[in-house]
Amino acid sequence: MPDRGKWFRRTLCSLALLVSALAGAAQDCLDCHLASADQPVLAIQHSAHAALAGGGNEACRACHGDSAGHIAAPASSAPDFSFGPHWPMPAAEGGARCLTCHAGGEQLHWAGSAHAAADLACTDCHSLHRQSQLAPAPDPATSGCLTCHSEVRAELRLPSRHPIAEGKTACTDCHNPHGSPTPGELAAVTLNDTCFTCHSEKRGPFLWEHPPASEDCSLCHRPHGSVHPRLLTARGPALCQQCHAAAFHPSLPYGGEGVAGAAPNQNLLGKNCLNCHGQVHGSNHPSGARLTR
Repeated sequence: MPDRGKWFRRTLCSLALLVSALAGAAQDCLDCHLASADQPVLAIQHSAHAALAGGGNEACRACHGDSAGHIAAPASSAPDFSFGPHWPMPAAEGGARCLTCHAGGEQLHWAGSAHAAADLACTDCHSLHRQSQLAPAPDPATSGCLTCHSEVRAELRLPSRHPIAEGKTACTDCHNPHGSPTPGELAAVTLNDTCFTCHSEKRGPFLWEHPPASEDCSLCHRPHGSVHPRLLTARGPALCQQCHAAAFHPSLPYGGEGVAGAAPNQNLLGKNCLNCHGQVHGSNHPSGARLTR
């Protein structure tokens, strides 16, 4: 049985076009795209895009072009620039259209970014007619990222993780999804600078520095999640002994024989190396050369 509502709306659109033609008036977008249309395109009236080129039909033309063919035959001819699923447009072409306005700021490095190289369109993440998705809030932005980044979604379920699920942090706090000159599309110049945005107490400068900490946080930490406390890549002292294998102490590597159930070793239980070397990121104490205070 045909959809009477859809048939009625199409008939109403055709009648509006006929009346406009008989009256010699210019046909426009809002003759057909009413509040009762199949697609809720008028939701754009509540967004920043509604004011483009003075608003009204000119706002539509600012993004979709004059679309004379579509106005004359709306059922069979696509707009000059179509961002919707009914008449798909190449991602690069749609992105170039958006960049006529959004060319600077966070979008400066879109060309050549990982998302652009993956042929991702602006409309894959943004709903251009809906206010709530023009500039995604933390929760929608995060859920949108995890739709593709399934590996990160899994890491965010590990025991030690950043509080993204709780809404305290978001993917966009560390990454710029529109591109960046840094690996991983980081929002800051380096990984450490990105981490210091929140963990400023680890920045230094310190009188006694721990070189790996000042070089790259990811040498010891996994940014999205880990099975070890504090997002560590391995539990201590195994992590520490990747560098401190034979210098000073301990001179022998620790293994599973020192865990509970065998011959418990205090350096393998609790905080292990951190029992003494608590200032692993650096120390300003005059006697902190071994990062013990």
